[in-house]
Amino acid sequence: MEEPKVTVYSTNWCAFCHTEKEWLASLGVQFVSKNIEDDLQAKDEMLEKVGGTWSGVPVTDINGNIVIGFNRPELEKLLTENNLIPTNTN
Repeated sequence: MEEPKVTVYSTNWCAFCHTEKEWLASLGVQFVSKNIEDDLQAKDEMLEKVGGTWSGVPVTDINGNIVIGFNRPELEKLLTENNLIPTNTN
């Protein structure tokens, strides 16, 4: 199976995490959500990607590009550059 191209690291209490995941789903973007509170391996994975310093969630990995926080313009740019937003076929 192919590695996920979009991974969202989040917590239970993070409103921005929930909003970002709803937004991605509304765009039709396939992503994997990893809760760093419930999954210590996911937390270690996220810390490795951000250089060991955690400054907040969500942390989104789009094809190896890390976005900290719900930075919609940056997320949209990376999703577009990586052709991860499905085009409407209607």
